[in-house]
Amino acid sequence: MRIIMEALLVLVLAFGGGLAAAENPFAGTWKLNPAKSKFTGDTMKFEKTPSGAIRWSGSGMTYTFNVDGKEYTGPVGAATAWKQIDDHTWETTYEVKGSLYSTDTSKISPDGKTMTVVSKGTRPNGETFQNTTVYERISGEKGLLGGWRDKEVKISSPGTFTIKPSGEDGLVFTNMRDKSSCEAKFDGKDYPVTGPTVPEGVTVTLKRTGPRSYEEVDKQKGKPLNKSTNTVSPDGRTLTEVGAPIGVNEPYTAVYERQ
Repeated sequence: MRIIMEALLVLVLAFGGGLAAAENPFAGTWKLNPAKSKFTGDTMKFEKTPSGAIRWSGSGMTYTFNVDGKEYTGPVGAATAWKQIDDHTWETTYEVKGSLYSTDTSKISPDGKTMTVVSKGTRPNGETFQNTTVYERISGEKGLLGGWRDKEVKISSPGTFTIKPSGEDGLVFTNMRDKSSCEAKFDGKDYPVTGPTVPEGVTVTLKRTGPRSYEEVDKQKGKPLNKSTNTVSPDGRTLTEVGAPIGVNEPYTAVYERQ
């Protein structure tokens, strides 16, 4: 679900650089402003396979699981386990590198038209989070099976990260909350993102598109997952990222404010 894509995107967003520190529009500390951002419009689908398992697809990814409490390989390699609580409620756990990342509770309304997903977890720095996403049904009639589009996203603890220049055409990105980091250059090459909850094989490639903007492609094991454009405002106060998972037409917008 979205929480896994959020985990990936938070770890690889927001790079910049290539200028002297005093002139670098990207350097500084940035914090997400959920009120100015747009994360709705994403879709996902649950469908039955011939074997009786369930196939989930969304954000340009897919995986197959059974609702039996056992672990299955989910998005970006996360270990995913589903179990049903009652006729309208399911619990899903996501583990990354052997550690629990989040526990999701998905509850469908009595009329079957909406589903509320509450994701709870603990960041590597010990900070807890609780994010809530409300989906509306776009196909199917009852239960998980069918298509869903999110219409409301609430983030409990907006992320903060720092960017520092590195050399003449590079930078270092650090997220203390997730203990993740990456040093990258604007040369089109893949640079690894490291951290305790970063999925295996995650890399970033950057290409400068202007004095205050760049293009970013996030990959896992060489496969492109997400593409975005990132622009710092003329007054230097906001960094706006507009992007979408590969193969997805509905873009998201993340607005970060300089701290």
